Amino acid sequence: MCRAIGALLAVALALQVVAASRLHLGSDGERSASSAGAQPLRVSLRRLPLVPETRAHQRNRSALLTTQSVGDGEADVPITNFMDAQYYGEIGLGTPPQSFQVIFDTGSSNLWVPSSKCSYLSIACYLHSKYYAERSRTYKEDGRDFAIQYGSGQLSGFLSQDTLTFGGLKVTGQIFAEAVMEPSLAFIAARFDGILGMGFPEIAVGKVLPPFQNMLEQKLLPEPVFSFWLNRKDEGKEGGELVLGGVDPAHFVGEHTWAPITRRGFWQFKMDGAAIEGPAGGAYCKGGCQAIADTGTSLLVGPPEVIDDINAAIGAEPVLVEQCKELVHQYLPQLIKIINDMPPQAVCQTVGLCSAAGVGEDRRVLSKSAQYRRLLAMYGQGSGDASLAAERQPEGGAAQAEGAVEAEGAAAQEGGAAQKGGVANDGCQMCQFVVQYVKIALANNETIAQILHNLDRACETFSFGSGGESVVDCKALPTMPSVTFTISGKDFTLRPDQYVLKIGAAGEEQCVSGFMGLDVPAPLGPLWILGDMFIGPYHTVFDYGNERVGFATAA
Repeated sequence: MCRAIGALLAVALALQVVAASRLHLGSDGERSASSAGAQPLRVSLRRLPLVPETRAHQRNRSALLTTQSVGDGEADVPITNFMDAQYYGEIGLGTPPQSFQVIFDTGSSNLWVPSSKCSYLSIACYLHSKYYAERSRTYKEDGRDFAIQYGSGQLSGFLSQDTLTFGGLKVTGQIFAEAVMEPSLAFIAARFDGILGMGFPEIAVGKVLPPFQNMLEQKLLPEPVFSFWLNRKDEGKEGGELVLGGVDPAHFVGEHTWAPITRRGFWQFKMDGAAIEGPAGGAYCKGGCQAIADTGTSLLVGPPEVIDDINAAIGAEPVLVEQCKELVHQYLPQLIKIINDMPPQAVCQTVGLCSAAGVGEDRRVLSKSAQYRRLLAMYGQGSGDASLAAERQPEGGAAQAEGAVEAEGAAAQEGGAAQKGGVANDGCQMCQFVVQYVKIALANNETIAQILHNLDRACETFSFGSGGESVVDCKALPTMPSVTFTISGKDFTLRPDQYVLKIGAAGEEQCVSGFMGLDVPAPLGPLWILGDMFIGPYHTVFDYGNERVGFATAA
């Protein structure tokens, strides 16, 4: 309930602040092709606080890497810093320009904004600026279907054509998508209206020419290059700057280290390796691995098993471990009272941790999980020491625990609770694990203290998904190790204060690890994603003409 109220407040705040900071570009603010060589246009935008829903969106948008689907003069663009997690700026569409806040995303290649024709089911559409074709003198119909599959659902709509006002430049005939359906709460709470992709044309949905390449064809830029500076130092100034057609020397020190593009699509290149300093550290990406520079991803993303090792080395603990412990201590008394009268799914539904539609998660996740059975067996004898319990477990113990789980699964399916093809939410899954264990523990006459102790240990052992979000103790930052990435023979080191994201106000601050796992299958993966956590400390140049990416220490 508190999370829901917080989300609503965040939405209200977003509407107020974005409306206050939006700059409407009229005819005086536009710059034609003939004046493209004039001084850069700079617009200062505000920096806004981070909310959990935004982090959810960042996780979900990573699905674009593997699930895109296809339907039938120099200018500066200031970027606002969303608490070091979301950078966006303003564009205009139509004549006169209709203003939109968009993420400038090098991890995709399409421009989309909400449509005035959006579905009444798309709440996110009604909470953001919408494009009205009938209000533009330069609108042209396209009509082809458009769809992008996010982790939280499909964003869909249709293609249209109009003039794009981008940092003062007028890009004529730009094809973009009008979104009529936007999925998930993440888009509802987001401070941005849409996304402007800056990847290569090869990954554009519908084979649409991306805005940057359209600018080059119309000869609006002096050079086929753009660069990002993300301000992560001065809280009192703008969030950053995107320079189209050039590089601002004031935004970096020294020289850029260049890595050639290894595959056109994303801005993909070879990374030589990664390492963590100190005795707890290690080396990763041995022999080299593929990486992309992605301004649309907040964190540093890598293969889940590697990210687990990195988070363990820096002292980060999975968020779900703490949530599991909190669930145990908060709900155990209620669970014990009703635990013998109904199956686990119904028990968890009764205490509000499983929905009526979500109580029957895919039984393959729980009852068929080798780790799940092993944990039940491990803690099923009432030992306060997990390792001793594992050593003393009789040969029939695991089978007994597995049998109990299978019996509960059969009972749940007989009761019509089994969900078809889905997986329950984390809280529901954790609750059912707790219920299964408590039933065994009570049968073994364990005390409440023993049950609590063993469940705390089980929470630390049980994996609810590799590579997930992890947290660290904010007080431990001064003693945490640095992490180094090697690109084209040069080391790029991140300090703890650079790879840890601080969320919340003073006194209630939470420190989130900047490392998150994503399993990108072959042939595209495995893949590392160097998001804003890396691009912030290291000024990044995207050289389209020479097909290379450059990194230098940000000023």
